[in-house]
Amino acid sequence: MAKSKQYYIRKSHRILGVLLGIQFMLWTIGGLYFSWNNIDEVHGDMQRKRVPLLSSNVQLVSPTAALDAIKQNHKIDSLVSIQLIDILGKPFYQIRCVSALHDMGSHTNHTQLMNHLADAQTGNLRAPLSKDEAVAVAKRHFAEDAKVVKVEKVDSIHPHHEYRSGELPAYAISFEHASKTTVYVASELGTVQKFRNDKWRLFDFLWMLHTMDYEGRDNFGNILLRAFSIFGLVTVISGFLLYFSSSKIFRKNRAQ
Repeated sequence: MAKSKQYYIRKSHRILGVLLGIQFMLWTIGGLYFSWNNIDEVHGDMQRKRVPLLSSNVQLVSPTAALDAIKQNHKIDSLVSIQLIDILGKPFYQIRCVSALHDMGSHTNHTQLMNHLADAQTGNLRAPLSKDEAVAVAKRHFAEDAKVVKVEKVDSIHPHHEYRSGELPAYAISFEHASKTTVYVASELGTVQKFRNDKWRLFDFLWMLHTMDYEGRDNFGNILLRAFSIFGLVTVISGFLLYFSSSKIFRKNRAQ
């Protein structure tokens, strides 16, 4: 006996319903967590201490002095930014510039982004932050009085690392705190880059399930998400078809 179109619609509706039901549940759980949590706490903004600003009476040299010092050892093709920053209460220039390098083997040019720190009072260049300096910077910006339990030098990261897209190299300074906070300090920039805590880590995991981007988490145009969007539409349409066809059959039966 040939099976009716309604049979195949019902069967596909059930299969898609199970698959989509699991993902819809994950989307709902994630949405509840996103809406019920303070995003400032997730980002660690509540744990950031407001450090004193630099005095307006500070004596500064022109950034040109720092640029001249860089040009003695590197060729600068263009500037990205020059920023006055505070490192442990002292003024420094954070200089980001681009240098074009020529590869003699392949006869090709490629650009390299370089970061430099220079004393804003003398123009002298300084080395990237040491481990001890990075710890001091992290403690200075962490609002809680907590003990440092781990310090790790981060030179490379994978797509699922909590410091992904962060400036490298960096130091990851972990504190003994209920939030399990880790502060990331970029050694060549001399500044705190990110706060990561358990709320953020759970948020990040649920965000991955929400976007269905299991490689980098932030790609809303991935094939899997697009496919489930189409499956969801098919499931809704098949549900309407089943409803109207069942209602029609039900009316015929009653009429007979």
